[in-house]
Amino acid sequence: MALNQPEADYDLPCGRSLAGLWDRLDAVERGRADEHELTCPHCSTALRGLGDLRAATGELRAERPRPSRDLTERIMAAVRAEPRTPPAMLPLDAGRPGRTEVSDRAVAAVVRFAVDAIDGVRARRCLLRAMGVDEDGTTVVEGRLTVTVTYGADLSELLAVVRHRAAAACTASVGVRLSVLDIDVADVDDR
Repeated sequence: MALNQPEADYDLPCGRSLAGLWDRLDAVERGRADEHELTCPHCSTALRGLGDLRAATGELRAERPRPSRDLTERIMAAVRAEPRTPPAMLPLDAGRPGRTEVSDRAVAAVVRFAVDAIDGVRARRCLLRAMGVDEDGTTVVEGRLTVTVTYGADLSELLAVVRHRAAAACTASVGVRLSVLDIDVADVDDR
């Protein structure tokens, strides 16, 4: 079934379908109505209503509403108030010649993406910081993750999976080791 098609057709008392009249609306408006459509009070009333509906929706579609000045000013004030600090850079391959770095925000995005793939949990905010370099030359990070969980989930099991997936994503996708991940459950979703 097409998305825009009604589940059942509505028939007028004369036996014609409303969907059929909608399909014929262009022809009728160009003066190509059949004899029944010209004489039937049900069809002519429905066609007038459909024409008015199409005209009204056309006007709404052509309208370009502008947000109120107050709303725009409030949004811009919030944007300006947000601190724009540059991301912290985490060194990669610290034991090798040259310098390769990745932003903490990029690593946080990897963590959030990995956590979002887990059923029953959604990542909201992730902050990471470098703690140093281990004996293999791998950057060690610690982080704090805020999540929403599904109501009724086994929290201890779910958070263990979150920690495991976040650590695995850091190692496999970025090449840093996540040593500590504090998790804040900020909300419970009842869906």
